[in-house]
Amino acid sequence: MDDAILVINAGSSSVKFELFALRPGGLASTLEGQLDGIGSKPRLKAKRAGGEIVVDRALDPAEAPDVHASIGPLSAWLPDQLAGARLVAVGHRVVHGGAVHAKPVLVDDAVLADLEALTPLAPLHQPNNLAVIRAIRAGQPALPQVACFDTAFHRSHDAIADRFAIPEALYAEGVRRYGFHGLSYEYIAGVLPEHAPRLASGRTVVAHLGSGASLCALVAGRSADSTMGFTALDGLPMGTRTGQIDPGVLLYLLDEKGWDTRRLERFLYHECGLLGLSGLSNDMRELLASDSDGARLAVAYFVQRIAMGIGALAAGMGGLDGIVFTAGIGERAAPVREAVCRKLAWLGLELDAGANAGNGPRISTEASRLQAWVIPTDEELMIARHTVALLGLRG
Repeated sequence: MDDAILVINAGSSSVKFELFALRPGGLASTLEGQLDGIGSKPRLKAKRAGGEIVVDRALDPAEAPDVHASIGPLSAWLPDQLAGARLVAVGHRVVHGGAVHAKPVLVDDAVLADLEALTPLAPLHQPNNLAVIRAIRAGQPALPQVACFDTAFHRSHDAIADRFAIPEALYAEGVRRYGFHGLSYEYIAGVLPEHAPRLASGRTVVAHLGSGASLCALVAGRSADSTMGFTALDGLPMGTRTGQIDPGVLLYLLDEKGWDTRRLERFLYHECGLLGLSGLSNDMRELLASDSDGARLAVAYFVQRIAMGIGALAAGMGGLDGIVFTAGIGERAAPVREAVCRKLAWLGLELDAGANAGNGPRISTEASRLQAWVIPTDEELMIARHTVALLGLRG
């Protein structure tokens, strides 16, 4: 009988999950799925590793009004899918680990209290990450749970990359540039030597482009800088988040519009980004399919900010050897990759249009001075590996 690890990635309206068996040859994914549409039209979908669909059915909205409650139907359904395996641990993606948590940690009461205090820094994600942990603790208090942080990979930043131009006292309190999407970047750094050994030992910008989007500067596989900072708002424009914005705009909205902080939070996290620019959608697929002026503006702005961000990170590293696209948009939106690469032609990047249309993996020509790759990320596998290592589990 296999031992198994459950990995959970809780978002604002969905819970992704993946089951890994611990076998002598290593971790083997046996089941993956998600419960999405939480709070509106919940739907449970899952498939086996071979592609067999196990479930695809709508739930009554009353069964999953929020992420915490959704653990009920998920917990009732999952045990029958273990196929005789014994669940020995649960690994979680937790967005913010703050200045204290620089590596995965076994969850206990003290850890939960630490992470709860960071909720204002990740209001879209942290409450749901912790709600799932609490729900599992209530039902199975003896089951080990491991928190893996999106901020941890960036703790290798030096003092300059880690700071804002603010007084030291605020930095000491934890007001600093943390960076996010660290589990994704850690995975890419780990597999990059298999694809491009020279690039892996050099200077690379990884573009994690999805509903949330950021860039990470890797120097020999370590995070040197990131476009995200204190919260997951900074840097690139995202599906509904602003990205970089002049703080004076926020003062204007507070003083001249009379907004309070909750109204400002809703604006920054839910009403801006691709949705705000386009007036149409936060989904890149819809924007690329549209011929509206707003959609074209949103895509062009997104591309421009990515290109500018890559240039800035390259300057910080003292040069650039290549770029890697990953996550939903990065892995599947060929027109976005093409537009970004065209803007980087001045750096010596020559795009292979055919390879790009086929989603890579290498999308630069052999003659290109800069390499460009498309590498799928796997945050869930990264979480499973951390859980195994921390708990000393064996197949």
